[in-house]
Amino acid sequence: MAGFFLKNKKDRKRKSTVKSNATKLKKTANKEIESDSDESIVSKDDNIPDIAETNTETAQEKRLRIAKEYIQKLEIEEQEKQLDQEIDQDAIAHRLQQDVLEDVGHLQKFLADKLKPDIENIKKLCGHKLSITSVVISNDNKYLFSASKDGTIIKWNVVTYKKVAKISGSSKQSDRKCHSGQVLCLALTTDFTFLASGGHDMVIHIWNPESLDWIHTFKGHRKQISALAFRHKQHQLFSASHDKTIKVWSLDEMAYVETLFGHEDSVLGIDSLIRDCAVSCGGRDRSIRLWKIPEESQLVFQSNMPASFDCVTMLNEEYFLAGSDDGSLSIFYTRKKKPITLRTNSHKITELSGSVSKDSWITSVACVPFTDIVASGSCDGCIKLWRCDKSFRSLMLVHSIKMPGFINSLKFSSDFKYLIAGVGQEHRLGRWRKINEAKNLVCVIPLIMHNESEALTVNNLNET
Repeated sequence: MAGFFLKNKKDRKRKSTVKSNATKLKKTANKEIESDSDESIVSKDDNIPDIAETNTETAQEKRLRIAKEYIQKLEIEEQEKQLDQEIDQDAIAHRLQQDVLEDVGHLQKFLADKLKPDIENIKKLCGHKLSITSVVISNDNKYLFSASKDGTIIKWNVVTYKKVAKISGSSKQSDRKCHSGQVLCLALTTDFTFLASGGHDMVIHIWNPESLDWIHTFKGHRKQISALAFRHKQHQLFSASHDKTIKVWSLDEMAYVETLFGHEDSVLGIDSLIRDCAVSCGGRDRSIRLWKIPEESQLVFQSNMPASFDCVTMLNEEYFLAGSDDGSLSIFYTRKKKPITLRTNSHKITELSGSVSKDSWITSVACVPFTDIVASGSCDGCIKLWRCDKSFRSLMLVHSIKMPGFINSLKFSSDFKYLIAGVGQEHRLGRWRKINEAKNLVCVIPLIMHNESEALTVNNLNET
């Protein structure tokens, strides 16, 4: 038995030795093969470092590298974000600068030399039986509204030139939801929330311009209402009447605010812009009045010409334009009592004898606020476009559009693409004369803009 165990131990020892030697031989062979492979790929130049040595990276070095890459990525994102913020800030600053300049009346866009009426594509909208007295257009330039002596108000689509809806008049004064006589004036809020109308029945109706549903009725004037104007971007309404007063209304509360006294004759026109003020013309009292509501004061402007001011529009917060029944246009400045510009015979009708007819009075004026472009209408058979110079010291005629009849109302669209004209056979306030060859219609005059990218120029006006 002992011999048996000794023999087995020797056998196991011999087998273990053989196995160990075989393993050593295999490892040696593998090393030689790897060495041969490396030599076949890598040059034997001793100056080239070992690839294994260059690719080695510890865990700490890896974390450091990833952190640096992340920080670099964050820096790039922050730079891009900062650049976007600077662009936004520049845009906001530019807009704020424009708003401030508008508020003080020092922003002026020069459009007169770039706008040209497209005579061949004038659209004529027929729907009223009697003379058109007033037109307004929405701030988005999609809809316009027209009023007439026939007591109706029509809503038109500017894109399709079709009638959308109509408010009919009534012969009964007890019918509180429509006018019982001639509708003489319209006004529309900037946000398309309220449409106001007034006329012979001495009331102001407030309508929903979207559906033309009746909302409210204001009463207070003792004679016919001749003009209406909303404060820009506000729901504050100014109404002018033949009772020589101007009334202020708040449509947010649907309430009367106050009455402004001062005119000595019928108030025929009124306009307002951004500030809490309004400008009005008093007809035969030959005065233009600027009403400062917060200060409860008024500035009175008069001309040396013995003429009646029949219409007025604000060019900006410091300058306004008035039209007279003698055919003259006057530009007033808030710091001067007399007009700084007087353009006589702006519209005129020459008789066979060569004299100028007294019937060529200015019946309507309009402008694009804070620009140099204005329009005027009369009964001489044309609408005229004028250019104001930078200091508002002169008016130059740039275009004349043939249009027979009384041009009772003019309005520019906010994007300068249209001029809307309300035309009638008679003057909007009376029947002193009738032009039989004229038609009672609304004219949509397209305006073509040249060099549109150069249209806006900010001009800091010097004190006149």
